[in-house]
Amino acid sequence: MMMRDLFGILLLASVVGRYAFPRGDLRVAVAGVEVRPALALGSWVAFRNVGGGHAMAMGDLVLTVRGMGGQAWTVAWCDAGNGAGTWAGRRARRPSGIPIMNRPIANATSTRVPPSRIPHPASRASFRRMQGKHPTHPGYPAARIVAPLVAEHLEGRRATARGHGFGEFAPRPSPAQAESLVDVAFWASLRREEGRGPKVSLAFVPPELAGRAMVFERSLPLTPRVLTRLAPAVERPGIHLGVSQEGDGLRVWGTTRSVPNLTFVLETVEPGLLVLKYRRCDEFDKYGTIAVLEGDRVKVVDESASSLPDCPSLLTSLLGFDAPAPGAGPHILVQLAVSMRAHGRGGLLIVVPERPGEGADEGWHASVVHPIPYRVTPYAELPDLLGAESEEQSHPAWREKLQRSVDAVGGLTAVDGATVLNDRYELLAFGVKLARKRGSARVERVAVTAPVVGNVAAVVEPSRLGGTRHLSAAQFVHDQRDALALVASQDGRFTVFAWSPCEDIVHAHRVEALLM
Repeated sequence: MMMRDLFGILLLASVVGRYAFPRGDLRVAVAGVEVRPALALGSWVAFRNVGGGHAMAMGDLVLTVRGMGGQAWTVAWCDAGNGAGTWAGRRARRPSGIPIMNRPIANATSTRVPPSRIPHPASRASFRRMQGKHPTHPGYPAARIVAPLVAEHLEGRRATARGHGFGEFAPRPSPAQAESLVDVAFWASLRREEGRGPKVSLAFVPPELAGRAMVFERSLPLTPRVLTRLAPAVERPGIHLGVSQEGDGLRVWGTTRSVPNLTFVLETVEPGLLVLKYRRCDEFDKYGTIAVLEGDRVKVVDESASSLPDCPSLLTSLLGFDAPAPGAGPHILVQLAVSMRAHGRGGLLIVVPERPGEGADEGWHASVVHPIPYRVTPYAELPDLLGAESEEQSHPAWREKLQRSVDAVGGLTAVDGATVLNDRYELLAFGVKLARKRGSARVERVAVTAPVVGNVAAVVEPSRLGGTRHLSAAQFVHDQRDALALVASQDGRFTVFAWSPCEDIVHAHRVEALLM
């Protein structure tokens, strides 16, 4: 349904052929921000067989003013699928340096247009009247597509949370409110303030539910300009701009660090990259991800991924399906994954079963190079903290200690080699060099999936997954089939390797979309 709404057709490989033509020959900057060809300079055309020897075609065409004879045009061939259609076009004013991008038109395709077939352009006055009916910035198509999914996703999370004993939740945004939030945040992410792109976190919550919030004396309109100006004040993690409905529109009412359970939160990570998430019911846990938007690419979290055979508990926790009961501790591997990804150096974490008394040729020791340079007496700070009474775990001081311990272990993964924990989360070693187990076959195939709607599982050679870390992790899990390997790449990708008994193959779960 998502792809049908976005392109006006159902993008199934067996039904539709789609071809992309990014304008890599153009270098375009908007307010000092270079626009990537894949973000907004991508022409494309899709064809669908409608029977009777006819095809329906539609797409987008990116043109420059020079390419249209000095005029800025939006041009399309409107076709009902029977070969009969007409040209539609209009002249548009544009700010200097901004490329011409045609707006999506139902059942339309953009193509090379003979000058004789272009209609006479509309007058400036009539075009101003047309502009008056629309926002001051162009619409972001992905906002319209993802907005209904936000309400649907949050409603599903409410049902799960109620089943675990939680009962107070933040208000859920309507599709129109979610669309407005995403649209404004997207265009704000492309602006610059003092030479820097804005990083903003928006929380849809009224001020009376936000705890000790800082409330403006006079609320501000939700616009890209306002978000860009306020961005430096909320760049630090954990600070949100509060947004709620006032009258006929959304307004920014202040800032807050505390939001209720299941609050809808939207973050701008970099130009054109948005993460839609919600506050999980365990305040220590990472926020749950609903979708990731990158330009015209929409990655919606696939809730059914947790029902796949052999789904690791880490992935299930990231998807939010094992939400803890009130007072229960957090899923520590989620926190370790976030910490590994945050230091940006890349890292490898191995989790092995606890087997006291194993020799150098037994268990996981048989898959590493000896001597181990940084082997330690089992360091039990994490399990000691996790074993605290529930009353102690509710104190902020305990949570701070746990976060420091998590970051300490996560920091060790930046050292070249693997960091090894047992399944009680005791630290055993770091800087460990992995090696193929003696007598074991070389891993040749790995199944790759991502918990994203529309993702298709693939079986690939391990070398296609990344560098040495990925290859070593795949081989280790192939040899030690009761182990788990977490790999963070410097570019932000994150992969969880686990053995799949059902498929008899190493399974690589790409989960970076859940960790943003």
